[in-house]
Amino acid sequence: MNRRTLLATAALGLGLAFGGAASAQGMDKVKACFVYVGPIGDLGWTYQHHQGALELVETYGDKVEIAYQENVPEGADSERVLTQMALSGCNIIFTTSFGYMDPTNTVAAKFPDIKFEHATGYKRDHANVSTYNARFYEGRAIQGHIAGKMTKTNKIGYIGSFPIPEVVMGINSYYLHAKKVNPDVELSVVWAFTWFDPAKEADSAKALIDQGVDVIASHTDSTAPLAEAAKTNGAVIGFGQASDMADYKPSPRVSSIIDNWAPYYVKRVGQLLDGTYEQVDSWAGIPEGEVEIGEITDAIPAELKAEAEAMRDAIAAGTYHPFTGPINKQDGTAWLAEGAVAPDGDLLGMNFFVEGISGDIPK
Repeated sequence: MNRRTLLATAALGLGLAFGGAASAQGMDKVKACFVYVGPIGDLGWTYQHHQGALELVETYGDKVEIAYQENVPEGADSERVLTQMALSGCNIIFTTSFGYMDPTNTVAAKFPDIKFEHATGYKRDHANVSTYNARFYEGRAIQGHIAGKMTKTNKIGYIGSFPIPEVVMGINSYYLHAKKVNPDVELSVVWAFTWFDPAKEADSAKALIDQGVDVIASHTDSTAPLAEAAKTNGAVIGFGQASDMADYKPSPRVSSIIDNWAPYYVKRVGQLLDGTYEQVDSWAGIPEGEVEIGEITDAIPAELKAEAEAMRDAIAAGTYHPFTGPINKQDGTAWLAEGAVAPDGDLLGMNFFVEGISGDIPK
């Protein structure tokens, strides 16, 4: 029996007996449970969430037990899994994909003494529901800067998962920063309509390469786009997504966005243990270490590498915001005036492309 099976069994079998006594002083023990949209071996999104879960055990030892379930479809199936976890004695349940938002709130209403944390969502319908997200668009700005200067065809590509604000703002940030350094750049977007499906992701990358794209970014969870880029003998480069995807260094993976969830998970479970836990809506990024920029390899010229690192450092210092005007919407109407910084509300509800991007956002 492997470790995954053991933990899955524990998730269903330990029951309420595990949960430490809650009091004003906190809890003696915490059972932290995780619902994953993909496999922990995807080397992307789910892999990084699971690394954060494992850090809980490293940090708190026998004060914390983790349980998880992989490959949980968004929708009704996730509601069933969440209910089973709640009944199994989980004290806090982290639901790690956007499509779990409504099921999380539905189940939370039935279990008011259990804490629920939803990643990338915005609904906190009950006092026991918190939300957390990462400012991925900060990393997309750096990738766009690299893409704009590295493309030889002036055609760059982006594989979108689903047309939700989190993905749309990443596309916009990527394009804006490519355009700043290369006015001739054109962006092609392919929608995969999946978070994790290596075959679909590979097909999306092939479609972009067939269009002449030679730099590809993606907002899906597997290494399949990089695997396709690797078949071009250096003609196409790309970026690690969610985790470092270091197996493809130094090229085609020339840098990466790394989602570091461990500090958040350690903090929130620690607050349950010490009695300071409160409902939050968290949106952290490069300054807080939740978004990291993976090594920029020597496949990138030294001068460009220095520029990209300078942008990273400016974002970290709070002296640069990727969405700083002037920026128009796709239809040419003004969005941000010269020097104006996008309000978080605009970003979190972003449902438009910026000026210069062709194509529509699917409904």
